[in-house]
Amino acid sequence: MNLTLCFDFGNTRWKAALFAGREIQETFLFDEDLVLQQVSAVLQQYQPAAAILSSVVNHPPELESLLAGHTDFHRLSHLTRLPFTIPVGKPETVGADRLALSAAAVWLHPDSHNLAIGLGSCITFNFIDKDHQLLGGSISPGLEMRLRAMHQFTAKLPLVQATWNVPLVGYDTATNLQSGAVLGMAKEIDGIIDAYQERYRNFNVLLTGGDIPYLAPHLKNRIFADPHLIFKGLYAISEVNRSR
Repeated sequence: MNLTLCFDFGNTRWKAALFAGREIQETFLFDEDLVLQQVSAVLQQYQPAAAILSSVVNHPPELESLLAGHTDFHRLSHLTRLPFTIPVGKPETVGADRLALSAAAVWLHPDSHNLAIGLGSCITFNFIDKDHQLLGGSISPGLEMRLRAMHQFTAKLPLVQATWNVPLVGYDTATNLQSGAVLGMAKEIDGIIDAYQERYRNFNVLLTGGDIPYLAPHLKNRIFADPHLIFKGLYAISEVNRSR
C-alpha cells in the first residue's frame, strides 16, 4: 500500500502524519532546528510514495528539495487543485489551514453542508456547502491569544495557563481570567453554530486543534471532534494533486 506523508508546519508546532491508504499510521513532531535531519530519517525509514507540505512559517528551503527528491511532492499554495471551489473574492488569500479543513470536510462528509472549526492561534469558522463550495466564515482570537492579550495589554493582570476545569464564577484573578477566556470562547463557538443553524438548518460541525480538551467539555452543540482533521484534509488534497 502506498504511503503518503502530510506535513503541517504552523506557528506553534511542526508536525506530520503518515498515511497508509486513507488511514493514519503514525504522527511525528519535529524540532525546528533539526527538521532536515529528522525528516530525512523518516523518509529513509518509511520510503513514502508521496508527500504534501502545508507551511505558514519560514521552513528551510532545502526541505522542499529533500521531499521532491524522495517523493511525489506537492507544496500547498493558491495554485493547488482542490476538491472544492471558492466562490468568494480573492480566494488566493485563504489560509492553508482553512483549505485543509475544508478539504477534510468534503472528504469525510461529501453529501452534506459542513462547518469546520479550527482551534489554533485563531479560531477559524469555515462553511462548505453540499455543492462543495467554501463560502467563507470568520476568524477570531484563539485561546492562547486571549490569555496573552489580557496579560500584555494590561499593567497588572498575570499570564495564566489554560485549563478545562474552569468555574463559571471565578474566585480569584487567575480563575476569572481562565473563566473569561475558556467559557467566553466556548459560548462564542456555540453562538456561531446556532447562527449557522438558523440559516442552513442541517449541517455537520467538525472541530479540530490543540485546544479541543479545554473547549469540548463546555460546548452544548453536537460536534465531531477530530485532532487529525487537518492531516486528513492534506491527504485528500494530495490525492487530487498526485502525478498520474
